[in-house]
Amino acid sequence: MSSTQRTFPADFLWGAATASYQIEGAVEEGGRGPSIWDTFSRTPGRTLGGDTGDVAADHYHRVGEDVALMKELGLQAYRFSIAWPRIQPTGRGPANPEGVAFYSRLVDELLAAGIRPVATLYHWDLPQALEDEGGWTVRSTAEAFGQYARVVAEALGDRVALWTTLNEPWCSAYLGYAAGVHAPGRTEPAASLAAVHHLNLGHGLAVRALRDVLGEDVPVSVTLNLHVTRAATDAPQDVEAKAQIDTVANEVFLGPMLQGAYPQRVLTDTAHLTDWSFVREGDLELIRQPLTLLGVNFYSTGRVRRLEDERDPGAGPRPDGHGDSATSPWVGCDRVEWLPQPGPHTAMGWNIEPQGLVDLLLELHDRFPGLPLMVTENGAAFADEVSPDGRVHDVRRVAYVHDHLEAVGRARDAGADVRGYFLWSLLDNFEWAFGFDRRFGVLRVDYDTLERTWKDSALWYREVIRTRTLLPVEAAADLPVPEPAGSPTA
Repeated sequence: MSSTQRTFPADFLWGAATASYQIEGAVEEGGRGPSIWDTFSRTPGRTLGGDTGDVAADHYHRVGEDVALMKELGLQAYRFSIAWPRIQPTGRGPANPEGVAFYSRLVDELLAAGIRPVATLYHWDLPQALEDEGGWTVRSTAEAFGQYARVVAEALGDRVALWTTLNEPWCSAYLGYAAGVHAPGRTEPAASLAAVHHLNLGHGLAVRALRDVLGEDVPVSVTLNLHVTRAATDAPQDVEAKAQIDTVANEVFLGPMLQGAYPQRVLTDTAHLTDWSFVREGDLELIRQPLTLLGVNFYSTGRVRRLEDERDPGAGPRPDGHGDSATSPWVGCDRVEWLPQPGPHTAMGWNIEPQGLVDLLLELHDRFPGLPLMVTENGAAFADEVSPDGRVHDVRRVAYVHDHLEAVGRARDAGADVRGYFLWSLLDNFEWAFGFDRRFGVLRVDYDTLERTWKDSALWYREVIRTRTLLPVEAAADLPVPEPAGSPTA
């Protein structure tokens, strides 16, 4: 082993992440109510191939098997999400006992395996009953989310190592309510801004509820997919275009959550769409809650320039993974053009630029120096194939993770307080509008048999965790596959 290989300290946290609708299946079992993703995925034309999460990776029935795999992988923490409609089928009311029992069992099995449970309260599966009342565009959903957080806190108590309120509210607000490429599939730019605020408000109310139930010292966080966007040139108009994107993508969440204010720019840029009257007195104080750490999801970067002519502003590629859509998610940014990014690219069409992660982590550290950071999602989709030897030699995924872990190390070297890394994803899963066509997992799922298979990336990541050393990419192909841990348990 080369002495120049990067090592990580003993207290650096190694994990992997998933989301409830993407892996659980069992959408009509255990008292679960319908979510917006059930409705969306069952609507013809909404998902690639008409795929749904009805079965997904069948994690609901394979908890024992999957936790055994996590233990074999050496995970120190597991970031999962709780399906709101499994706890409250209509988004309100008392806890569904079967839903509570499912997550309670998961948490207990994780603890028994020596794995810290990291629970996300919301990863996009809003109860359909709440969407029928207006969804995140109305205040009552934020208030219901606060009550839901209270119910979950009472059910799982202090067994959770870290609570996360929201995962990527940018996607919930803009892809769901402006671009229409995620559930609930609405294309209403003004409504998406109301959703931004009510997601922010729901975050604040959830943090308060968690602390009311579990005490002021309960570890709480939020996870944001902060966009790293470059200006195409140093020309003032292109720099200004980048600033406009930064505002609508990042500052509408960082500002209220960490500084107690919306940036004036977003209010000005969207004044033709809304007067922001949904922001009430006292809301910003509710939203700005002290956090234990900030979760950072990172996959790729973008490049923009200012449009100076009459070309369609939605015609250029966008870093949302969905190509062209009826409406842009970049609300209020009508004269910003997204430019193609040089390769290499993942199967999502996203460029690979680890330096973007370095830049993002250092910028956050400089702006919020007392706030620890955690990389809560990072990974890549590629068209994996099972080789004749029965293995999945996913060298491109290994290289992607290697280079981004190196980026985390470089950010730490420069002073960023990055406490850990969660690989996306533990399992191949339902990749939202792309159905089962995109594979992010380090464990392959055969969607016909639901069998799990170790990819080389899983073997490599296991050894990195064990040694706390960033191994060469080529080491993955020679690592042994572990013996089966046993049959699935229901």
